[in-house]
Amino acid sequence: MKNSAQQLWFTGPQQLEIREQQISKPAAGELLVEVICSAISAGTEMLVYRGQLPSEIALDATIENLQQQGYPLQYGYASVGKVIQLGEGVDESWLGRNVFAFQPHASHFVSRVENVISIPADVAPEDAVFLANMETAVNLIHDGKPLLGERVVVLGQGIVGLLLTSLLGQLPLTDLLVADKWPLRREYAEKFGANTFNPVVDQERSAQQTRLNAVQGADLIYELTGVPDALNLAIDFSGYHSRIVVGSWYGTKSAPVYLGGAAHRNRLQMITSQVSSIAPELSGRWDKARRFDVTWEMIRRIKPSRFISQRSTLAQAQVTYQQLDQQPESLIQALFIY
Repeated sequence: MKNSAQQLWFTGPQQLEIREQQISKPAAGELLVEVICSAISAGTEMLVYRGQLPSEIALDATIENLQQQGYPLQYGYASVGKVIQLGEGVDESWLGRNVFAFQPHASHFVSRVENVISIPADVAPEDAVFLANMETAVNLIHDGKPLLGERVVVLGQGIVGLLLTSLLGQLPLTDLLVADKWPLRREYAEKFGANTFNPVVDQERSAQQTRLNAVQGADLIYELTGVPDALNLAIDFSGYHSRIVVGSWYGTKSAPVYLGGAAHRNRLQMITSQVSSIAPELSGRWDKARRFDVTWEMIRRIKPSRFISQRSTLAQAQVTYQQLDQQPESLIQALFIY
């Protein structure tokens, strides 16, 4: 049975190592998982790669494996694998089962049973690896509460933005307008019925007012670019009492946000959205299990493996992260395969 694992470690800004680490046999209540694939979260992992993580906060306060602060550290939270060994007391039905785990990038890992999620038999591993990001998209829908006939704008079409657009495209909205500067992302968004534009080019051509007029004061604006200054564009799109949902995590980045003028008079609602908790107004009826059930159904409908644009091994990690850092326009979703 496997007694070592290849693990990806971030050792400093733009510095990576692949380490061979011994792994122990699963103890009582634990599983040994052989990883099939893990998804790179380009937004958050670029903060880790570039050294832009805030020093005063853990990577994720709710995930046991992401409590690290400072280098060296492991990262990654979307891993799919097959259970190959059981610890004492674990039901034999787990053996051979495909599972999802919020685990850093590694070829094998040991986990307690309660920390893995059984993948439905009709969901392929390369669709299941999107569970975390699809859950985020579902949570954004819950936090934004889009209504029939509303005008909705999504700023940013990284993988979470695209998944959100794919869900919004199923709703009877009056307008769905999305912005991203990269053509490949806009092409995918258009497949879900969205109208798209390049905010950088349109601003240079003074065409922004045309876009603003098209939505006539958007009801709901999602900010998912990871660029703090984009909040000002979200404010430009807003109308009276519009909802602005901030799904980006900026790390240590910041920018001036202009809340005078119309922004002040319009009584804007600024909502920060984070998937680690349930929205307070839903928590009496919703829990994580119910939200995961909905997320699996959305994965079945959308088939998000369509967004995979690159598959690489851990040995190729340095090249992959450099490409994400320097050529983001060339990738939608990068995957490590094992």
